[in-house]
Amino acid sequence: MVSIGARHASTTRQSFAVKLCSTIDSVGEVSEAVERAIQAAQGACLTETDLGIGQRTVGKVRDTYDVDDKLVIVTTDRQSAFDRLLASVPYKGQVLNQTSAWWMLNTAHIVCNALLSIPDPNVAIMKKCSVFPVEFVVRGFMTGSTDTSLWTHYAAGERSYCGNDFPDNMRKNDRLAQNVITPTTKSATHDVPISASEIVQQGLMSQQDWEEMSAAALALFNFGQEEAAKRGLLLVDTKYEFGKDADGNILLIDEIHTPDSSRYWLADSYAARHAAGQEPQNIDKEFLRLWFRAHCDPYKDKVLPEAPQELVAELSRRYIVLYQMITGEDFEPASPDEPPAGRMARNVKAALKQL
Repeated sequence: MVSIGARHASTTRQSFAVKLCSTIDSVGEVSEAVERAIQAAQGACLTETDLGIGQRTVGKVRDTYDVDDKLVIVTTDRQSAFDRLLASVPYKGQVLNQTSAWWMLNTAHIVCNALLSIPDPNVAIMKKCSVFPVEFVVRGFMTGSTDTSLWTHYAAGERSYCGNDFPDNMRKNDRLAQNVITPTTKSATHDVPISASEIVQQGLMSQQDWEEMSAAALALFNFGQEEAAKRGLLLVDTKYEFGKDADGNILLIDEIHTPDSSRYWLADSYAARHAAGQEPQNIDKEFLRLWFRAHCDPYKDKVLPEAPQELVAELSRRYIVLYQMITGEDFEPASPDEPPAGRMARNVKAALKQL
């Protein structure tokens, strides 16, 4: 069983600045042992699963197994953006799973969540819920590079987006006057921006449910920003998903404040870089998005270029560095001595017996 809250006291490991090609801006360091693990895992990432239980649904990043009144969710190393699979990133799944678990444990005082157990580095067991078909995207900055991003629409001349109005003369990466929600519909292929009034009018949720979940989303984001600031980070934007359990309780589901669902910037360099017209130092998957934007049209090109191996390794480092900054724990890569399929199946079986 993975310990989420335990702090690792090892302080003797030597860390080193990762050598990168000149086109990649490194934002942190990992220990020598972790760097070796990243290099060893290249080409051997967790991309497919088969636990042999329940009904399996394969998503962009997660494989979900429907088992009675529970969902067994495996977070793989698959990397998606622009509604497409871009690469496989060493230890990405473990980082996402354990980062989300840390945040769920530390935000339960704001809103209850569906998390029941973390039996394995890559696995979460959740209470089954009826999922609302809306993603609550919360933003604190004028930024983004996807078709649904705030900056994309603002740069195209729009001053009203998802029911929110914005002033003229804003620049990319400006901080917003206040945090806003820009919802999207949930879709297996492409998310569509929508306003609060449209959500209620279309019957996607009631007015009461919207008010409860939007308040929870803003409270979660405010808390996330406060905690991120203590760690030298800016939580730029994120998304939340909610569901109702069998008793009618609204619960936070899926993931929270991971580098897949959120943008994080390094706080100490933001002001100077923004004043100079430079992109902030991001510590999430945005730099991978920007690389693909510079080398192809990820929405229109049928065949995408292969991400350079060093770029993928740097994304792994960034995810791991972010995990360590947020949790205060050293990252412990899942044991390479046992194939993940057998490890996960054994751990999940034991956990389900206890729940």
